[in-house]
Amino acid sequence: MPDIREENKDIFYHVLESMQGIVVADIDGKIIFLNDRYSEILQVDKHEAIGKDIRDVIPGTRMHIVARTGCEEMGSLFMLKNGESVLVNRIPVQKNGKIIGVASFGSLSKADEMSTMATIQKISHLSQELNQYKSELNKLRGAKYSLDQIIGNSPNLIKMKELIKKVAQTKSTVLITGETGTGKELVAHAIHQLSTRSHHSFVRLNCAAIPNDLLESELFGYEEGAFTGAKKGGKVGKFELAHGGSLLLDEINQMPQYLQSKLLRVIQEKEVERVGGSKPFDIDVRLIFTTNQNLQDLVHQDNFREDLYYRINVMNIEIPPLRERLDDIPLLVEHFIFKINKDLGLNITGIDDKVIKLFQDYHWPGNIRELENTIERAANLALQGTIKLELFEHFLLRAEKERSRNRHEVCLETARVNAEKETIIRVLDQTNSISMAAKLLRINRSVLYEKLKKYDIKIK
Repeated sequence: MPDIREENKDIFYHVLESMQGIVVADIDGKIIFLNDRYSEILQVDKHEAIGKDIRDVIPGTRMHIVARTGCEEMGSLFMLKNGESVLVNRIPVQKNGKIIGVASFGSLSKADEMSTMATIQKISHLSQELNQYKSELNKLRGAKYSLDQIIGNSPNLIKMKELIKKVAQTKSTVLITGETGTGKELVAHAIHQLSTRSHHSFVRLNCAAIPNDLLESELFGYEEGAFTGAKKGGKVGKFELAHGGSLLLDEINQMPQYLQSKLLRVIQEKEVERVGGSKPFDIDVRLIFTTNQNLQDLVHQDNFREDLYYRINVMNIEIPPLRERLDDIPLLVEHFIFKINKDLGLNITGIDDKVIKLFQDYHWPGNIRELENTIERAANLALQGTIKLELFEHFLLRAEKERSRNRHEVCLETARVNAEKETIIRVLDQTNSISMAAKLLRINRSVLYEKLKKYDIKIK
């Protein structure tokens, strides 16, 4: 977020002071801000309260619980020491996916001083405030992308969008499959945004981006003293942060096997135990997984647990590669030009039709991500006006290399397929036994049956 200009800091301060009542505490439960209205409600000196434990200033508060669990508590009735009631909303404050504190917004309501009409007006006002808080909260920690940002109207993409709408309404785990660059994370965002959990956290973790020795503590969190270097007070894991919302585990195919068994238990038991902890606690999380590899192949290679595969592959969404939806390229190009103009401050008005034809003749191994990068490179050279074909010299060289490589790979693939088929037939003739043939070929019987079906090999 950009720095607040010095002359505007006073405005931000008075915005907080003008609210019904607000108190903010850090992750350790120490008060860092208390506005005048809430200090009057609490009957405490705001300056003396700063730095004190929130539980000493507000006995019975649940702010420290919200900070620990990451779960908001909206519209709760809280009884003060003097018997007056406060309607409060408690919201965890996050930065880069980590909880750094908690804020509580309150409003005093004395029943003996308010008429029925005044009570209705107060509830209406509080409802407006609540919706405003929820809207701001969704911007901070909700899904960034919606279904409308999945660009295209080709038949297979329309079919995928309809499936996303249906899947979003369920609680089952989702497995999103597709090649690199097809937009798997965007689909995950859309599922969360369309679901009933959209006002709760959407937490993401890339299993390939975290070292194996840190992945467990990132997922499950840890208790204080769990290992050397563990920070004081422990750490909240991604499962806890996503409680009530959705957790995206990107590139699940990269998760080490020793963690796969622990993940399986979480899915089955719906409970999590921190590293170094002794007591599991219940969680309510909708799990979404992505992979750019065929998990079934990894299962056959003993690199992925079969029982976990069936647990996470309840609802499957397969994203078509760009080469299978070439008719969507004009719409995608238009979308990326708009985005690039906005992000980079350029004034690109369009793209030459010859470029669109070139794009539709290309294989796109990097899919939509490669398309966006290609357009952005040319836009930076053009700066304004129509992007001409001559600005794609770099792309033309890449396209020619890709065509040459594909021709070579086709020849190699044909040779490999023929050799594999001939080997299977020869071994079956020698053994006349599926079990013995699978053993000699060093593959599982299920894999052998799949290959017999694939190559249309009849068993004698």
